[in-house]
Amino acid sequence: MKTIAVIPARMGSSRFPGKPIAKILGRPMIEHIYKRVALSKSLDATYIATCDEEIRQVAESFGAPVIMTSDTHERASDRVAEAVVYLDADLIVMVQGDEPMTHPDMIDTAVAPFRDDPQLGCVNLVRKIDHEADYLDPNTIKVVMNQQGDALYMSRRPIPTLAKTGFADTAAYKQVCIIPFRRTTLYQYTHLTPTSLEQLESVDMLRLLEHGFKVKMVHTEFNTQAVDTAADLARVAKLMETDPLLSRY
Repeated sequence: MKTIAVIPARMGSSRFPGKPIAKILGRPMIEHIYKRVALSKSLDATYIATCDEEIRQVAESFGAPVIMTSDTHERASDRVAEAVVYLDADLIVMVQGDEPMTHPDMIDTAVAPFRDDPQLGCVNLVRKIDHEADYLDPNTIKVVMNQQGDALYMSRRPIPTLAKTGFADTAAYKQVCIIPFRRTTLYQYTHLTPTSLEQLESVDMLRLLEHGFKVKMVHTEFNTQAVDTAADLARVAKLMETDPLLSRY
């Protein structure tokens, strides 16, 4: 299967405008993401998809291929779907443009299930939430799953409830935004009517779930930190100071 990664990025984040080109350890965040993703042995190519000239210029300065897209997309998945229209690929891995701690092994883990299941359309990585602050943080997308490991629901609110137990005794999980789509599923996604819960929660995957599609959750042991605010940027910079992956790019 030909597999590519697409990193959607835009300047107009409501919580942190311009964050893709904000510096982490002297490099734009989008450079860290691109170069770390491109290290994956599972990928045939990696692209950046954006509607912003500023991001295009920065990305091309460090050698990344850029696909310009419409500036009307509200969902990253729709931006990726537009970007791959003329690209040859069986699997498209969307890596959100705010995940600078992405490890290439995470890509390998996310795409592996497609080799054994020709009916599988979409995978998300998932990880247990270690700290209650992250469980309470609306920037962390929480997910609850059925016994087969498929997503039942995703929310920015704290789920599942702690009404009968404390956080330490509750299995709470977060979505990790590395999301491979089979090409046909991504095409279906972008032609589905946006849904009410998708819009309320601002979570792409709810469009698939509300329309009855399966989203398989696959566990990762890598504990990444997305950047949604300036405070997150400082936190990530500190965490990445001793990251051995830095020496590989």
